[in-house]
Amino acid sequence: MRALDPFYLIVGDADLLDRLVPLGVRLVQLRIKDRSPADIRAQIMRAQATCAAHGAQLVVNDYWEIALELGCDFVHLGQEDMDSADFDALRRAGMRFGLSTHDEAELDHALALSPAYVALGPVYPTLLKQMKWGAQGLDRVRQWKARAGKVPLVGIGGLVPERLPGLFAAGADCAAVVTDIAQATDPEARCREWIAATRCAA
Repeated sequence: MRALDPFYLIVGDADLLDRLVPLGVRLVQLRIKDRSPADIRAQIMRAQATCAAHGAQLVVNDYWEIALELGCDFVHLGQEDMDSADFDALRRAGMRFGLSTHDEAELDHALALSPAYVALGPVYPTLLKQMKWGAQGLDRVRQWKARAGKVPLVGIGGLVPERLPGLFAAGADCAAVVTDIAQATDPEARCREWIAATRCAA
């Protein structure tokens, strides 16, 4: 199973991606919400160009059909998207996919599909969006890693650099970050802090 970079940046648009990827980001997810299909396509194409120029791995959230059309090689799918995704088509195209999980049944379903990684969240309370799941905690991270085995485990939700040692010690391979960077007064400076912190803690 191919290793993931320990720092997994998640951004909501190509503008922020263009600003942060050149700082040394190696793994970034473009998570676009509430945009027209034409805008989604344009955003993904911009992200592809930026990631290619800086040697970063682009992961497209949700829009697997557009990602296939544009020749992307990595997508992330939430549980609600897995039922409609054509995994055979993704595999034929050589596209890797990461999958969100929140409980044991979802984890079993995800692992049966041989994903590039499984994500567990929220590890800590998060303000990003209302979720029906409470904070999972580090004990759940340990349980997930024991069950996932060699499949990389991504922790997401409520993460700050100070929590990285505990997250990695519990078995996570990768820390996914959204709010702590996107809502920072200086996203570039905060992104640099995250890159340095993950290199030290992982």
